[in-house]
Amino acid sequence: MALAFDEYGRPFIILKEQEQKTRLRGLEAQKANIAAGKAIARILRTSLGPKGMDKMLQSPDGDVTITNDGATILEQMDVDNQIAKLMVELSRSQDYEIGDGTTGVVVLAGALLEQAEKLLERGIHPIRVAEGYEMASRIAVEHMEKISQKFEFSITDAEPLVQTCSTTLSSKIVSRRKRDLAAIAVEAVLAVADLERKDVNLDLIKVEGKVGGKLEDTELIHGIIVDKDMSHPQMPKRIEDAKIAILTCPFEPPKPKTKHKVDIDTVEKFQTLRQQEQKYFDEMVQKCKDVGATLVICQWGFDDEANHLLMHRNLPAVRWVGGVELELIAIATGGRIVPRFQELTPEKLGRAGIVREKSFGTTKDRMLYIEQCANSRAVTIFIRGGNKMVIEETKRSIHDALCVARNLIRNNSIVYGGGSAEISCSIAVEAAADRHPGVEQYAIRSFAEALEYVPMALAENSGLQPIDTLTAVKAQQVKEKNPYCGIDCNDVGTNDMREQNVFETLIGKQQQILLATQVVKMILKIDDVITPSDF
Repeated sequence: MALAFDEYGRPFIILKEQEQKTRLRGLEAQKANIAAGKAIARILRTSLGPKGMDKMLQSPDGDVTITNDGATILEQMDVDNQIAKLMVELSRSQDYEIGDGTTGVVVLAGALLEQAEKLLERGIHPIRVAEGYEMASRIAVEHMEKISQKFEFSITDAEPLVQTCSTTLSSKIVSRRKRDLAAIAVEAVLAVADLERKDVNLDLIKVEGKVGGKLEDTELIHGIIVDKDMSHPQMPKRIEDAKIAILTCPFEPPKPKTKHKVDIDTVEKFQTLRQQEQKYFDEMVQKCKDVGATLVICQWGFDDEANHLLMHRNLPAVRWVGGVELELIAIATGGRIVPRFQELTPEKLGRAGIVREKSFGTTKDRMLYIEQCANSRAVTIFIRGGNKMVIEETKRSIHDALCVARNLIRNNSIVYGGGSAEISCSIAVEAAADRHPGVEQYAIRSFAEALEYVPMALAENSGLQPIDTLTAVKAQQVKEKNPYCGIDCNDVGTNDMREQNVFETLIGKQQQILLATQVVKMILKIDDVITPSDF
């Protein structure tokens, strides 16, 4: 793009390869951008809440994903439009920061764009709309702080955490087992949490899945599961009080780094070479035995000869264990990862109460359980399910529940779900609009209206009359001055979310409002779009 002037000194813009580009400007550009944002929000709107529908996505190589997790849906969708990509990133940043509420944040952004479109048609300048939205988001976030409640929990009494995680899981495929899975997620988080620093390292929680069995067989293991078996079928399948050598060096004779060639022209020379190799293996195995190891876990493979020797010397071994799993095993057992046999010492061995091999069903699938570790700060959630898709969706659901539990340990404030917080904020923002003179008050009122889209979508997805239900709940909130009335999605018979135990984290909700407002402001400020033509 270049700026030029005509003979009268008037400036005009020259676009490079103009015939290959299309240009939208002014209101037209804003409307096109808003339409793209609304289209993405419309896709996710039906997935919101406990009665939300699932989406089925097929990747180019034929893999099928069934999910109602907003971040996953948008991640798998092949989106070309730049504004739609902004919405995808919005959902992703909510997922990275909070881990939950990825659908709600996109629905809210879509609602704000829809309201902004009406204001732009009335002739209000986009900057004034953006400023009004900014003011309204601050009011909403402050009001949420006021209506939030703190709840206390401890390692012995984790019931409030379990109830909040149950709310997260109630909108997933696994909702029929939400209570059990929430309890597993909370137990896992508390096992690795540092309650003094209010910090949780989710890397210490490994989520492993195996097709077969049923969802009820999902369990929490205070230790590590490795999807491997013993390197020789005749090695013992159960080792108690195991001392584990964790190696990243292969059980093979060392290879010279330089190019070399060995000429063997007699049988004696060949036998000498064989004996030398055997000596190497012997020394390696003996070194492991001398330091007192009763199990060897190696990142690389073994030569058949080494495997045979290990079996004869009664030293069980596991090969081809991935780097991440090795690190987790080292953390759990208190061992050190050893890169060379010469560095192996008794202090570097990890310790575990039981190491056992378990086989599943009629298949030959086996996994290695390392339990009763010296340091129990590494745990594994082992998921079973009827097919791969159920297991993948359960993994995503468990991830959301783990993130919610982590957020509550960091900040134990909650607001009530079912759209009650949004309706309450909407009433507060609308009341605040009257105090603002100028054009911004239109934008502030529109923000209040947009907040009501979330409870309306909840009602719609639950098969209720959206407008009737919303107005009834709103009237009830105003009349009883009770900010905890929400949409009764599960037909329990009460609108009071405290009785239904529907909680959400305060920081998750606040983040939703702030992120959605930020993205909408950004979209509203774009008034010129130059794109390559589609030919």
